[in-house]
Amino acid sequence: MNTTYEEQKPGLVTAIALMTLISGIINLFWGFVASASALGTIIGVFCLPLTILPTILGVFEIIYAAKLLSAQPQPVQPSTSIAVFQILTAFMGNIFSMIVGILNLVFYNDLTVREYFARINSAPVPAPAFPPPVPQSATIPSTLPGAGSEAPETAEPKKVKHPRKTSKPG
Repeated sequence: MNTTYEEQKPGLVTAIALMTLISGIINLFWGFVASASALGTIIGVFCLPLTILPTILGVFEIIYAAKLLSAQPQPVQPSTSIAVFQILTAFMGNIFSMIVGILNLVFYNDLTVREYFARINSAPVPAPAFPPPVPQSATIPSTLPGAGSEAPETAEPKKVKHPRKTSKPG
């Protein structure tokens, strides 16, 4: 293989991508089955918009996983919103996506994952903690202005008033 260690994805990023891809496929299947069964009843027709939501989430999951799994790394941020929606699919009965969402949120906080996303997005890695501030000593001037001959004189010279000459006619 022609890649160096710096260009390889961390194992947790690959795990995020694979789990998101599998969750997306399950959500697509889950949404299609729920929509098909909802169309069989009158009440289900009114609940059809709720059954479409896992399908939409599945599409977004597959697109996001494809970006993470691509051979050329694409600038992509950690998608915490997809992870939150995966957790919310527990209300639809999809426990697998809920577990994947929780694991994704945990993996996004790992230092190697954050460094990888910062590297592919060409942003500096945020420091885990700020260094303590360095105390600065106050500088005291050695001479006061106007106290010695070393200080240049900045005052302007006073103007001398001359009396006006008036001319008297003859």
